[in-house]
Amino acid sequence: MRRTVLEQFPAGGPRGSWPAEEFAAARRGEGLAVEVVMDLDRDAFLVVVAGSSADRAG
Repeated sequence: MRRTVLEQFPAGGPRGSWPAEEFAAARRGEGLAVEVVMDLDRDAFLVVVAGSSADRAG
């Protein structure tokens, strides 16, 4: 499955701060289907455009 990364945020943000979730919420408000995923190799949260069901089948 192919995903487009819109933005990435370091995992070690200040306590009580969720910048990836806030960015994703703003994009959802604009009508984009996005989700936040963790990239363990980069130790970062990625905001990605969710793939369609056709993408997941292949």
